[in-house]
Amino acid sequence: MQFPGETPVPTPADTTGAGAPRTFHVKSFGCQMNVYDGERMAELMAADGLAPTDDAHAADLVVLNTCHIREKATEKVYSDIGRLRKVAGEQGRVPMIAVAGCVAQAEGEEIVRRAKVDVVVGPQAYHNLPALVAKAAADGAAALDTDMPALSKFGALPARRRVGPTAFLTVQEGCDKFCTYCVVPYTRGAEISRPFAAIVDEAKALVDAGAREITLLGQNVNAWAQDGQDLGGLIRTLDRIPNLARIRYTTSHPNDMTQGLIDAHRDVESLMPFLHLPVQAGNDRVLKAMNRSHDRDSYLRLIDRIRAARPDIALSGDFIVGFPGESESEFEDTLSLIDAVGYAQAFSFKYSPRPGTPAATMGDDIAAEVMDERLQRLQARINRDQHGFNTASVGRVCQVLVERRGKLPGQMLGKSPWLQSVHLMADAAIGDLVDVELVAAGPNSLSGSVRLRQAA
Repeated sequence: MQFPGETPVPTPADTTGAGAPRTFHVKSFGCQMNVYDGERMAELMAADGLAPTDDAHAADLVVLNTCHIREKATEKVYSDIGRLRKVAGEQGRVPMIAVAGCVAQAEGEEIVRRAKVDVVVGPQAYHNLPALVAKAAADGAAALDTDMPALSKFGALPARRRVGPTAFLTVQEGCDKFCTYCVVPYTRGAEISRPFAAIVDEAKALVDAGAREITLLGQNVNAWAQDGQDLGGLIRTLDRIPNLARIRYTTSHPNDMTQGLIDAHRDVESLMPFLHLPVQAGNDRVLKAMNRSHDRDSYLRLIDRIRAARPDIALSGDFIVGFPGESESEFEDTLSLIDAVGYAQAFSFKYSPRPGTPAATMGDDIAAEVMDERLQRLQARINRDQHGFNTASVGRVCQVLVERRGKLPGQMLGKSPWLQSVHLMADAAIGDLVDVELVAAGPNSLSGSVRLRQAA
């Protein structure tokens, strides 16, 4: 598909005429939804007869599934394209390159102009990827599709095949919040919920394909709603699927944390005691400038309600330092909020202006060295609390879902209910749930001792 009035932009002379690709490689950047989308694109290409390869430099087609949240992530895409072309030239190869995801949606034809790629496809149109690849191979010209139809892609995707013990399942896409720093409403579109029946069917298929744990995904996953039912109701239905042992969800917005969802944390055993609930800042003026719909007090009161329902819940968050105009005292309010909550883990970033967002034109930028120093202080506080949470977990007996083998003979790696990485020596298979005593804690993981060989 071409943009209205667009003249097709040819790919460089050394990247045409390669013919239809036979092998492919998908590289995903950014969030869990991009991981999910990357998996689905791989399934599409496999269903179209292409063979996957783990080596990007050996593939006939490389799909870069991109993130546009931060400036460096965007530039990394262009760097990757350059590296791919350099290695391919040294090998005498002519791979096709497709750019998918949010950078594709945001920049569209600019990617073709700047990087001369073969295919550009947005996150709501990637079900058309095989057709776009075939068109580019046949025409020797770039093929583009950045339309944003309402979830039509899911009906066009192939059935899921064999999956690992954990799987992602998108239930909601888009965002209506319009935080002033964020490009998601422009690259993913408005909030929309997938149909209840389609979600349940896909969840059952994932379990039949080997999943023991499913993570429900959405830009604002707890905004999912249908026919008066909230995400909590959906989770209660999924809880009844035989052999589905664990349910998680991410990413949540404080504004959409309904009482029904909070009650599900209290009532549903398979819903793991972990919640990622981004706050972004701890100062009310900064939160208002970010167009966040909560203030400091409402966020802390929400945390109290959640902990009253599930006292052992582990909390995670997102933080932005150096938002335009942020003063030292306002930043210290964020540090004090971290102290008040006690996060089990969190993600933190320096503010990065994104073109087209209101914050990018606010001015009053924070100096880079100030942002660097604040980020170091904030991360030190987060790391302290994460290590403290892990240390406090020593002595607990819990189930660990074995996800993969470790580096040592007999070593297995898995996750606790609180999303902690756990190393254990166990005669267990991938996908087993084993009863484990947590015996030692490090900053980022724990060691466990198996109490029972298997308790599935």
